[in-house]
Amino acid sequence: MRQIVAFDRVSADGYFAAADGGLGWVVPEEELDRAAAQNLSGSGTILFGRRTYDMFESFWPHALDANPHAPGQHSPEIRAMAQWINDAEKIVFSRTRTEVPWRNSRLLPEFDPREIEALKSRPGNGIMIFGSGSIVSQLTEHGLIDEYHFIVAPILLGGGRTLVSGVPASVRLDLVEATPFPSGNVRLRYARRSSSPPPPGGG
Repeated sequence: MRQIVAFDRVSADGYFAAADGGLGWVVPEEELDRAAAQNLSGSGTILFGRRTYDMFESFWPHALDANPHAPGQHSPEIRAMAQWINDAEKIVFSRTRTEVPWRNSRLLPEFDPREIEALKSRPGNGIMIFGSGSIVSQLTEHGLIDEYHFIVAPILLGGGRTLVSGVPASVRLDLVEATPFPSGNVRLRYARRSSSPPPPGGG
């Protein structure tokens, strides 16, 4: 069974984007870029909401020689990530787009959890989702995300967009890893708890 991993940079007060959707507050971290590049393997699958797909489509096809978090700087790590993203299968959930010309992209007008379950059961590498708060919320509601990876930035936005909203019940997560970085960023890796622990005293 393939796993779905949600990866997001979030502010210390819990927002994954500013109120206008901007990401100018992100704190660059070379060590994170190196770690991400080292963990890339094979061709993967990426799930997108329309807004995040628009942002990725405007940058990553042209990003083999640029760093999105440090304009004008070049790095082999960013080139490796650009190559992986461009080669990946990209599934876009959108009611407003009529075509997705970026290579290896496929458009789905509606979110159907059964389709995602079928995708997870197919052979292949892992499935990633970046940003895409509305899709992350629906995946969370149906228990389809296996791990949440957050890069918590040392910054308070005071307002913005929350990643998960409208989920009818709380979801318990288990902390797998917590790694601080010199910039003040902290990487938190959580796994969705598959079942609730028994109450004290059994029963």
